[in-house]
Amino acid sequence: MRWILYIPLWLGLAFNLNAQGNVSERSTIYVLAGTSGANIREFNEMLADKGISNLRGGYTTLGVGYQYRLSDFILGFELYQNTGANSYYRDYVIDNRSTRFYMNVGYALTQESNFHLIHYMSLGAGYVNFEMLKDQRNVEDFSAFLQQPEQGFILRERNIHKGTQNFGGFLTEIGFQFGYDFSLPGLEETVGLLGKFGYSFSPFEGAWEMNDITFDNLQSGAFFRLGAGLSMPDKNLFFPDAGIGAHFFYGYNFTKPGMLNEYLVNNGLSPFKDQPNNFGMKIIGGNRRWLYSFDVFNIANSGRASENQDHTLNSVRLYGNYGYQLYKMRNLELGVMAGLGYGNVRYTLSKDNKPDFPALFEEPDYDGYLKSSGLMAKSEVMVAYAIPVFKKMFRMVSSAHAGYEQPLNKYKFGDLNMTNYMAGPYFQIGLGIRP
Repeated sequence: MRWILYIPLWLGLAFNLNAQGNVSERSTIYVLAGTSGANIREFNEMLADKGISNLRGGYTTLGVGYQYRLSDFILGFELYQNTGANSYYRDYVIDNRSTRFYMNVGYALTQESNFHLIHYMSLGAGYVNFEMLKDQRNVEDFSAFLQQPEQGFILRERNIHKGTQNFGGFLTEIGFQFGYDFSLPGLEETVGLLGKFGYSFSPFEGAWEMNDITFDNLQSGAFFRLGAGLSMPDKNLFFPDAGIGAHFFYGYNFTKPGMLNEYLVNNGLSPFKDQPNNFGMKIIGGNRRWLYSFDVFNIANSGRASENQDHTLNSVRLYGNYGYQLYKMRNLELGVMAGLGYGNVRYTLSKDNKPDFPALFEEPDYDGYLKSSGLMAKSEVMVAYAIPVFKKMFRMVSSAHAGYEQPLNKYKFGDLNMTNYMAGPYFQIGLGIRP
């Protein structure tokens, strides 16, 4: 926990540098892909006792991040989705996934130039999904699924299918980042190639225990990632309002799963009552009044389905956006953006009081889910107000976003059309930082 002390240390050093007037700035948005080690030691030990071969370990990783550099000091945020390799047992598919969010602090080992080498440490939270399911989720009759949903078992720790606010645990990462920038003719931004390597781990033993097996090792292992980024170095700028910032937001999607609720009630299950909330991250860049951004957010409904069942309705949305700043007066800004991206929707029906291992492994049929995914489009209006802090070292930005989402694919659970649920207006309130 002493690593949390890096945060005020970073702010203090940054403030001192700014006071001295010897400051360079850089803000970056980037995407990464790679691999990381992970295994399920206790689960594999149980399999070995039964004469069954180990599950395949390791993750494939996709992520997006933001980084702010002030002279040699680094502050950043990253979101990763890790997907494990499938393994097979009889007619079941064994799969595991994890989602992680990190805040990074670090120090640049090189001077501001085209080549970068950074040592950093990350503090974060996460979510783990471990499942053993029959591969029979392409159903034609949604009511038949509700009457007999048992396809295997699903175990979720820090379950973000009930909302992003359920992210939890304590995760750390220590590593190095390297990269090289390439200037583009006519643009102040630079395009760069970058990579990361190091080690991720969960420092507290037993923090990811489910049904009497510890899944800590799913959050631990060496990693290597490669990617690309877009940077805004201050040495290229002759005007003050260009930069890339990170924003976190909370909001509501004004839609309800009306048709889904009808199916639930007709099959003796409780409907979802509340409008789904959403929580996510936006990385927004601006230059010469042109805006570009990436945003990801999680929409969730959850509740009791019956006396012995829970259910969740979850949707993840990812967008790339481009737009224009219509108005600016001092610290007040008004802009419009259009986005194209990806969305999924997943309905999960799970039983309470599943037994512990090895009984769960021997009799696994308790839970089930259905999933649909496709392309999404949206339009958005944004209002933001920026307040300079630490002698104008950077700006705190409060914002409001309103827009409309439109699915470009059919979203269906068998004969149930979920397209109307994916479409509709939304409203978000955000807070972030920007150079």
